[in-house]
Amino acid sequence: MKAIMVMFDSLNRHMLSPYGCDWTGTENFGRLAEYTVVFDNCWVGSMPCMPARREMHTGRYNFLHRSWGPLEPFDDSMPQILKEAGIHTHLVSDHYHYWEDGGATYHQRYTTWECVRGQEGDNWQPLVGFAKGLKPTKNVCGNPQDNWVGQDFANRTVMRDKTRQPQWRTFDHGLDFLRENHEKDGWFLQIETFDPHEPFFCQPEYKERFPDQYRGLFCDWPDYRPVDDRDSPEFMEHMRKQYGALLAMCDENLGRVLDAMDEYGLWEDTLLVVNTDHGFLLGEHGQWAKCHCPFYGEVAHIPLFIWDPRARRRGVRTACLAQTIDLPATILEYFGQELPPDMEGRPLGPVLERDAAVREAGLFGIFGGQVCCTDGEWVYMRSPVEGNSPRHEYTLMPMRHGGRRAFMDDEVLRGMRIHEPFSFTKGIPVLEVDSVNRISQAEYPSMLFCVRDDPWQTRPLRDEGQRRRLEQVMRRLMEENDCPREQFARLGMG
Repeated sequence: MKAIMVMFDSLNRHMLSPYGCDWTGTENFGRLAEYTVVFDNCWVGSMPCMPARREMHTGRYNFLHRSWGPLEPFDDSMPQILKEAGIHTHLVSDHYHYWEDGGATYHQRYTTWECVRGQEGDNWQPLVGFAKGLKPTKNVCGNPQDNWVGQDFANRTVMRDKTRQPQWRTFDHGLDFLRENHEKDGWFLQIETFDPHEPFFCQPEYKERFPDQYRGLFCDWPDYRPVDDRDSPEFMEHMRKQYGALLAMCDENLGRVLDAMDEYGLWEDTLLVVNTDHGFLLGEHGQWAKCHCPFYGEVAHIPLFIWDPRARRRGVRTACLAQTIDLPATILEYFGQELPPDMEGRPLGPVLERDAAVREAGLFGIFGGQVCCTDGEWVYMRSPVEGNSPRHEYTLMPMRHGGRRAFMDDEVLRGMRIHEPFSFTKGIPVLEVDSVNRISQAEYPSMLFCVRDDPWQTRPLRDEGQRRRLEQVMRRLMEENDCPREQFARLGMG
């Protein structure tokens, strides 16, 4: 058995031709759709980057117990389960959060891995004083982390053509693996790129395909904030075109993988999954980026393509509901491995074989923000009550996302307590620490949408019957997750 996962970060479903976009020219995503089952109803689970990746290892919702952080000692990791069963698992990635303190327990779960440096503010190129002195490249959107932006521009100095960009080198390493191992059996390859995550840096050959009328200050890195007076229509079009240019590179590299599938005959015996962790707001709903605002469909409703050589269904679409947590379950089932008892995800085999649904509903959200529930036709975003408390994180790995992306602050750790085991911690007590960060998403009102009739979520509804129904579904899924009781209190659910 063989399997390949090609994973992008911040890949917008509505920017891909298989999902109706007519201007980005993503011909290889269109080609992919001809070979695969295309999921029209796939949704995120835990947001953003590392919480989503924890889900892709464990098949469990992360966001109800903990924010951004490493895998926990008690976590069941899909790549490690495969490794321990004698299946070679290989990760090649330029997603630099894997190599930081706040995410550094993921790549070691694979048999082998390859780290590609240089994305975003990765502390890579040692140009002394460069970051602090790089005033002309300050982001017009107002990103406050000037040194971070400067480090990114230091990294760009060595990316003189597309083959030197991290994304391209990541796919090079993945293709090297296929060249060496395509005739062998018993392996799982994960090719994962940080693109098209911001900043939207790529070579002129891609940007020239997407001309626009913007002539203002340089910017390819939108900030995380509401749209405001800085954002002219020309600027907003410019940012979408910048994203489209980087997406063009993603499409080209996807095509290289599809070419390898053709050349080596891998369609006959190799599972192929092409996925993402979440999308990205490019001015829709009056917002940029993600996390600070509600998870509208541009962020939460994500693309997914799967080819299963056993089912051999291709060029078809499914409306069956799927989530990120279902991917590790699907891969384990494909390799004939027993699913851990704590895994909440469900193998998508029945969907791939006969378009039979495997789940009725799912949760998604970010720690300390809204808790959302969808059944694929309705979405309910429930906000906390006033004060958004109590909020506690439960972990044995006291790290977090922030300016340093490292250990939790000393004052937080001084107040930590021992909490009894949860159902999934294998009898191990955990640390309980207070969450003190402001979660701006929690300040938005609760909203209900019928995405069947209003896919762009422009018309919030007042339907008390549907709200109560989805609240009951939300409560059930939270209880099945062994959700901390204070989450119900925080949400005003008793």
